Amino acid sequence: MSNETKNEVISKDLMTIPNAISFIRILLITPFVAFFIQRMYVAAAITVGISGLSDLFDGWIARKFHQESELGKVLDPLADKLTLIAVGVCLIFIEPYVLPLMIIMVLKDVLMIIGGTIVINQGVIPPKSSWYGKLSTFMFYISVGMVVLMAIFGYVNKPLSLTVLGITAAMMIFSLVNYAIIFFKIQKQVKNKEKNKPVQAGITENK
Repeated sequence: MSNETKNEVISKDLMTIPNAISFIRILLITPFVAFFIQRMYVAAAITVGISGLSDLFDGWIARKFHQESELGKVLDPLADKLTLIAVGVCLIFIEPYVLPLMIIMVLKDVLMIIGGTIVINQGVIPPKSSWYGKLSTFMFYISVGMVVLMAIFGYVNKPLSLTVLGITAAMMIFSLVNYAIIFFKIQKQVKNKEKNKPVQAGITENK
């Protein structure tokens, strides 16, 4: 394939509806934080709601209309992580008991970024987001949305909040464990591939 053809393919991959949605989700973080700082909680909740709903649609659009791309595999989880971190940090200021969930989420994301970086450096394309990853993200939106709504209406029910946040934290841990299993499977495959490589000088393995 010529360089011109490669550049054409890359440009087409960049110009997809799912990638545009992911960019918009990243841009929505700024107005959300601005609304939250000004205590415009309803506007902040609507902004997060729009971001969350768009997250559900971009993956479906990518699969339905064959618009999956390498950039999308990076943008989609990046938009998730940046949005969740922004929401979590803002919530800590009004409901400090959200902090343990934030610690779990940040730890999960940091470990996943490290694992993804290792896999990419090994020449392996990271797997797509799985259902448990999407579910843990959805649960996070539900739990923090509930906390925000209770703050808006002045209704405090910590046992209920802690229960929902606990379920969300458990889902995040479940997600991390499953991604860890996938990571170690990839590492095993990489090691097996390296063992099977010819050792003679100048010989490379073609597959």
